[in-house]
Amino acid sequence: MNRERFNELVFRTIEKLPTEFRDKLENVDIVVEDMASASQLNKLRIRHYSQLLGLYEGVPQTRRGVRYGMVLPDRIFIFQRPIEAACHSDEETKRKIAEVVQHEIAHHFGNDEKTIRQIERDRRKKQQ
Repeated sequence: MNRERFNELVFRTIEKLPTEFRDKLENVDIVVEDMASASQLNKLRIRHYSQLLGLYEGVPQTRRGVRYGMVLPDRIFIFQRPIEAACHSDEETKRKIAEVVQHEIAHHFGNDEKTIRQIERDRRKKQQ
């Protein structure tokens, strides 16, 4: 999939978020990259780029106090190559992009990895 189409799918996912979430995506930059950098992988102790589909870097909203301000934007990275490698069709890629974007946005709102994984498991059970 070319980068333009991939970007379009990422931003379409964001546009489809419920208004109460979309309106609270303040000071967040969504970045599409081919894959995670070596420093990002090292920081997370991940050995291979294919293991990281997305990454949130920033101060979650639940940790922002009255002194929060004048800071660089939080960043949500969506990594194209590992997502595409994990998928076998454009439709599957589209679903995976949505899943990764929502996962990283959940971190922005203060959810930890364990909580997000449980929410994702519960959602999959409901879909079956």
